[in-house]
Amino acid sequence: MSETITPAISDRICKHMNEDHSEAIVLYAKVYGNTPQTESAIMDSIDPQGMNLSAQIAGETVPVRVQFDHTLKDAEDAHHTLIDMLKQAGNRK
Repeated sequence: MSETITPAISDRICKHMNEDHSEAIVLYAKVYGNTPQTESAIMDSIDPQGMNLSAQIAGETVPVRVQFDHTLKDAEDAHHTLIDMLKQAGNRK
């Protein structure tokens, strides 16, 4: 059984994404956050409904909310959903 998405799990996911997958976060902001001019971005938090990002656009930090297409069940669902979104975003570029 995977872990529910608590603030501690959110922090763990965000830390991993920000350290190892920063280019994916930029893609999430550009494609799903409707901010195609995003230069860089960090993931601030994730919850069952979506993720909160901070995008750098023209020297300013802009908050970006990305809604998921379904409510996440747990951390494993978050992992698979983020990967699926990345694959879909790559096809939309």
